[in-house]
Amino acid sequence: MKESLIESRVDPSSAVFQKNSRDMIDRVTKIKNEEEEIRQGGGAKAVEGQHKKRRLTARERITKLIDPSTDFFELGIYAAYGMYEEWGGAPAASVVTGLGHVSGRRVMIIANDATVKAGAFFPMTAKKVIRAQNIAIDNHIPTIYLVDSGGVFLPLQEEVFPDTDDFGRVFRNNAVMSAMGIPQITAIMGLCVAGGAYLPVMCDHILMTEGSGLFLAGPALVQTAIGQRTSAEELGGAKMHAQTSGTVDFREPDDESCLRRIRALVDKLGHPPTAPFDHRPAVPPAYPAEEIYGIFSGDPRIQYDMRDILARIVDNGEFEEYRAERGQTMLCGYARIGGWAVGIVANQKTSAAIVTPGTNEKRIEFGGVIYTESADKAARFILDCNQSLVPIIFMHDVSGFMVGKEAEWSGIIKAGAKMVNAVANSVVPKIVVICGGSFGAGHYAMCGKAYDPRFMFAWPTARYAVMSGDSAAGTLVELRIKQLEREGKKLSAADKKKLDESIHATYESQTDPRHAAARLWVDAIIDPARTREALIEALESAALNPEVREFKTGVLQT
Repeated sequence: MKESLIESRVDPSSAVFQKNSRDMIDRVTKIKNEEEEIRQGGGAKAVEGQHKKRRLTARERITKLIDPSTDFFELGIYAAYGMYEEWGGAPAASVVTGLGHVSGRRVMIIANDATVKAGAFFPMTAKKVIRAQNIAIDNHIPTIYLVDSGGVFLPLQEEVFPDTDDFGRVFRNNAVMSAMGIPQITAIMGLCVAGGAYLPVMCDHILMTEGSGLFLAGPALVQTAIGQRTSAEELGGAKMHAQTSGTVDFREPDDESCLRRIRALVDKLGHPPTAPFDHRPAVPPAYPAEEIYGIFSGDPRIQYDMRDILARIVDNGEFEEYRAERGQTMLCGYARIGGWAVGIVANQKTSAAIVTPGTNEKRIEFGGVIYTESADKAARFILDCNQSLVPIIFMHDVSGFMVGKEAEWSGIIKAGAKMVNAVANSVVPKIVVICGGSFGAGHYAMCGKAYDPRFMFAWPTARYAVMSGDSAAGTLVELRIKQLEREGKKLSAADKKKLDESIHATYESQTDPRHAAARLWVDAIIDPARTREALIEALESAALNPEVREFKTGVLQT
């Protein structure tokens, strides 16, 4: 229907469009270059060492495992970015995770990178593996582990060992996934020692290559502990586990053979029921995706129409906008992405002129701010999506909720609580894209990480924290100055300027999307022009889980 089509009047020849494009391309290029550097793992010398052992690297194994002419959708590549520098760093947290197609089936792949500290588990390594497992659990994705790890990184063992999101949770998840009927295949393609030895044995299928080792304690530790002398092969080699202990299902001569066997096993997996979400043949967007570069501005002060972004993501530019004339700083509506029916909740960055009913008083509602009417509308829309079994896409560029006397009188807290309640209890898949700002309670209401989105993506322009950079940094500067003055220290104008610059720089780095991605607060930093592809990947993964719980919200403040 013509009335459903988004009419985009963007002028690609305008100076603003050109400036935005240059800025975004620079940001995307920087991210891609950094990712390529991360993919080098432990470096050329470590790769050479892996090859001398007649073993492939983690990324080489993944390339040979997935179907030809298909892409590996990597998740968590920035994990541990800028961390563990005192230990030489841990690129990608020494493990590669992501989605790929193997024998025509979508799978989660978790591959230890032995070129980084022998694939040792740093604290973020455990968290990254657990995040990948949780995605597999939420979406019922078959999972393949390519194991090549020396175990826990001992200097940081206390941060890896005991907590609910530490090393032991990996094996707990193995057991839970098995009980849920989510297929798990493990290939031991190097070292698999100590507590890590439980991972393969708790999976459905276990493969092991010649020259690999699977044992709770290596030869040196065995000799120290009980005085017994033994070789690694005799203690826990592939032949021993295939013939004597009966632990492995398939003994393979090398990596290539092992990967072919995995493909053959995946090829035989059954096909469980899929989700009840509606799907039709995909239709391309109405406008080129690359134009998103010129529409969106990384400057939070500059307005843009989120509809212009959506027109370049959704099928055919069709968007059934919900309550278009109310709560205009929030866009809600139905669309299709890659043929999948979705509901979209997006912050609108254009300001709206509002006439107050009864008094005819005119006021401006600022783009990117959630007002009472916006929160009410979004909450009601989220309820509808759950009622109709429609997955929800959240597009963030939010400064937060409106404050002030008029906002409080209008019931902003009540409306915000209603929206948060609807998001928290939502049972359909939720997928998040942080485009620009995502601050304060607005981050929560728009399905922040604490609200269990199936996937969480960010653009290179994403920024999020408890409040925007200038506001927070300014407050921190004032607090620090007062603290120093209470301690009797006199600050000159130069001292205050230096302190201001230092705090602003620190806060700016903490709101950078790479800071978030390093800590797995987002699953991937994506190219804005590839947003549609990332969302399709997420929606097709979500469709593997047929289970949708009964939807209940509990008490709603009305």
